[in-house]
Amino acid sequence: MTPARTAETNPGTTTAELPEELENALAVVGLAGRFPGASNVAEFWRNLCAGVESVTFFSPEELAAAGVPESVYSHPSYVPAKARLDGVELFDAEFFGFNAHEAEMTDPQHRLFLECAWEALEDAAYDPARFPGRIGVYAGQSMNTYSLYNIMRNPALAQAFYLDYLPMMISSNDDFLATRVAYKLDLHGPAMTIQTACSTGLVAIHQACQSLLAGECDMALAGGVGVKIPENVGHVYREGTGLSPDGHCRAFDRNASGIVGGSGVGVVVLRRLVDAVAAGDVVHAVVRGSAVNNDGGGKAGFTAPSAVGQAQVVADALAVAGVSASSVGFVEAHGTGTPLGDPIEVAGLTRAFRVDADGVGFCALGSVKTNVGHLDAAAGVAGFVKAVLAVREGVVPPTVHFREANPKLALESSPFFVNGELVSWPLVGVRRAGVSALGVGGTNAHVVLEQPPAVSSVGGGVRGWQVVVVSGRTPSALVEVGRRVGGVLASGGVGLADVAYTLQVGRRHFERRRAVVCRDATQAAAALSTPPGAAVDFRPGRRVAFLFPGGGSQYVGMGRQLYADEPVFAEHLDRCADLAAARLGYDLRDVVRAPDGDRAVQEFLGTSAGVTTALFAVEYALARLWESWGVRPEAMLGHSGGEYVAACLAGVFDLADAIDTVALRGQLIDRLPGGAMLAVSLPEEELAARLGPELSIAAVNAPGQCTVSGLVEPVQELADRLAADGVDFRRLHVRTLGHSVAMEPVLDEFRAHVAGLTLREPTLAYVSNVTGTWITPAEATDPDYWVRQLRGTVRFGDGVRTLLAGATDRTLVEVGPGTVLGALVGANGDGAAPPVLPSIRHPRDSQPDQAFLLATLARLWESGVDVDWESFAAGQPCRRVSLPTYPFERRRYWIDAPEDGPVPVQDDSVAPRRVPEPVDAGPTSLDVDLGSTLHKRPHLTTEYVAPRDDLEESIAAAWRELLGFETVGVHDNFFALGGSSLLTTRLVTRLRERFAVDLPLEELFKAHTIAAQATIIRALQDGASGADGADGGAAASDGGPGPAVDGGPVAAGGGPGPAVGGESDGAAR
Repeated sequence: MTPARTAETNPGTTTAELPEELENALAVVGLAGRFPGASNVAEFWRNLCAGVESVTFFSPEELAAAGVPESVYSHPSYVPAKARLDGVELFDAEFFGFNAHEAEMTDPQHRLFLECAWEALEDAAYDPARFPGRIGVYAGQSMNTYSLYNIMRNPALAQAFYLDYLPMMISSNDDFLATRVAYKLDLHGPAMTIQTACSTGLVAIHQACQSLLAGECDMALAGGVGVKIPENVGHVYREGTGLSPDGHCRAFDRNASGIVGGSGVGVVVLRRLVDAVAAGDVVHAVVRGSAVNNDGGGKAGFTAPSAVGQAQVVADALAVAGVSASSVGFVEAHGTGTPLGDPIEVAGLTRAFRVDADGVGFCALGSVKTNVGHLDAAAGVAGFVKAVLAVREGVVPPTVHFREANPKLALESSPFFVNGELVSWPLVGVRRAGVSALGVGGTNAHVVLEQPPAVSSVGGGVRGWQVVVVSGRTPSALVEVGRRVGGVLASGGVGLADVAYTLQVGRRHFERRRAVVCRDATQAAAALSTPPGAAVDFRPGRRVAFLFPGGGSQYVGMGRQLYADEPVFAEHLDRCADLAAARLGYDLRDVVRAPDGDRAVQEFLGTSAGVTTALFAVEYALARLWESWGVRPEAMLGHSGGEYVAACLAGVFDLADAIDTVALRGQLIDRLPGGAMLAVSLPEEELAARLGPELSIAAVNAPGQCTVSGLVEPVQELADRLAADGVDFRRLHVRTLGHSVAMEPVLDEFRAHVAGLTLREPTLAYVSNVTGTWITPAEATDPDYWVRQLRGTVRFGDGVRTLLAGATDRTLVEVGPGTVLGALVGANGDGAAPPVLPSIRHPRDSQPDQAFLLATLARLWESGVDVDWESFAAGQPCRRVSLPTYPFERRRYWIDAPEDGPVPVQDDSVAPRRVPEPVDAGPTSLDVDLGSTLHKRPHLTTEYVAPRDDLEESIAAAWRELLGFETVGVHDNFFALGGSSLLTTRLVTRLRERFAVDLPLEELFKAHTIAAQATIIRALQDGASGADGADGGAAASDGGPGPAVDGGPVAAGGGPGPAVGGESDGAAR
């Protein structure tokens, strides 16, 4: 059925109408995998096109090192070959929130699939934390031979399994493959483990397609993993087993004699095609239809194939796809290369194709098993990935070792041919391919693929400048991400705007960040290739305060390029200009659009009405632009007329009233005789003692920095006295009497105007110029307050201190031209004031307006401010593109098999395996270590503090034993180190026995740090009834918020990784 759901649309794209036959099609939008000889899909494709066989033939020395007895590997029937997967012992446990021991115990198939699931989502350019719908997981795996041969032969671990089986079962059981991915990545769609033997991977893809069509999820991860441990072993050839006698797979060839085993993993990301097109996704291929069936009992035996069953599933898939077999130019077959299997499979395919296709030799037939062996549960997804790339690229990779067709296939009268070299697509028209996977036990699957819809090869953006953002969990990962992205940009073929957009909206943003503002791909590549500067003070969810300057920062052409290039800025400036025109008789747009030095505009800006209204319009439009990008203030402070912008944004004035009031305020000042102002470097009290009744302190901007206002002659007299006394002062280039006693004649008129307005209580906090503290509702809605604001002293210095008090994570943005307020803020902080980021360049700054503004946006994002990148890209014709995925920093997490343990000598996914007997572990204990290797402490946001006394050291020892780290700090968060509710129960047991105290489990769940736990234990040892309020406080202050029970998924924008902590359990749910 078609889901009743509206697809989200990329703001910069127009949704194309899909043909009716594609309304229920699915899109392949992401690919990831690790295969023999290939660490990623790109390497896999290169190997396929080059006809590379990725089978390793082991030397006697390698086999001996792997534990294969000489009597075995020297036997004539022993075949020392396998399509091995490199690095299965490596894993980025820290990235996914595993503790060291948990990582060692976890089935490497789970670890590999988890990494590939993340990579597939990155290839699709989606951060699951920001995806607007539900994401499902459909996955399958091979038998867990790591547990059989490495863990259960270890006496201590075998003992642990029988004493406390749940943690080990969760780490090793295939039931938890899909759900672990859903938990670690915080996915909320269906999560199902699929098991159909050799067809598992393709059946998982079929199930994902069905879930998408049924509306159960909006995106799906699907695939399979098969890793057979140990890796460096071959197999014993026995006639009739289906295994190759020489380690080569020769599918469809006259000399085909069997299969060779292999290890691999593949994950694909699927969406409804209509959604993918609307969102501007990369579509690698289209899934037109799929089907699954079973052979039933009408065949030679349980493990035997059936041509009838296979023909039916192919016919069903073609029917669902609504396409003719004659339009299919390539079939990626199951292709085991066995004397029995190949003829039956080709017979089934021919039978299905002959329903409506009479041609001969028009469809290429291939098998990826000739390249990478039989990957068991991952075999189907390996073939699927190959076929996806084939229809996308329009070429068919060669089938390795094919020389002459097996005569039993009767290819000469079939629709098929086998190519031994790379060939172009054999049919004219839309490229379509079929993929088959056949499982032992008879579950067959077939998928019909089609080439992706046509899109422009390189996208482009309207903005002349782009912000390229990269991030990593560690400093080294940040450098490597930048290097990889820079390499893509340097190679060309992908648009800078598309790369920037993909990184902004399609990647998780970690705490180590770097953003570069650039005009072209070459410039971006060069910037990313250089080492990043000093680390930015990152705070997740960093808050922002806006500062609005008053008179003195204005200039002709301020924001000119923003008006031309940023529609949101232009829209709000136009609105202000239209509202001000009636009172001013002037078009404020001229201030922004005029060329530098325009005399008419300079004359207008020489009036109080001109400067205050023009600044209001520019600052208001700029604030709305920032807000449209997600940069929203939690607090504001304006200087003099700048307070009106803050009040308007806070809802005290509506825009029309604010514009009219600011314009009238300026006109009233312009009626008065010409004034002057001095900036004087004296404290307020000392300066006040030097002033006569005709002068006023207009502003106290910082300790020792004041402004004096008054008529020209008294101001000049003051200047002469200050000069004679050696006091520093500076004349301001304004002719205004604002905030002085000279304003008295116009105050009544101004009050009458404000009294006629509807003033509302502020909905956003801002600081008052009058009091230097937070505005109150009573003040904001009192006309007399606004009279005092015009006449009285601007207490900006007090306002800055109010704004900074208790807000160490607040970043200040100067929303207006220049950097005047930034300098004043710096003078108020005793050297500790935060930097103020500017929005519009100073007139003497030659940077383009857009580049200048985007540089501040980049710095905000680097420091942890949440940016709405989707809104930032609104109106830009950008699309997602495939980019290099995250550089996992893998370490060895591996429990070696005992030297005297049995080594498998037959790599046969079909034949039954003997499960090793558990080894006697000796005397039992109710608590045992799960591993002996200790690992380095992971990267944490807390600084390392060593245990400070014997109690903390004893608790730390228990943590080290359970988590598997060499060192843990007393303020480290248990869950950030990979702890879990299950591990907490084991920790409680250890601490109770170690300290002989009745330690409540619920208390330990609240105390996430060694320091907090020590506080509880001390109280119990001292005979206290329990830890008081300080206990919980210690936990919070030492360890941060932390998960309440289990380490769970972390929201986008921060935290130690996509997920923190270990596995959950039933007791905690």
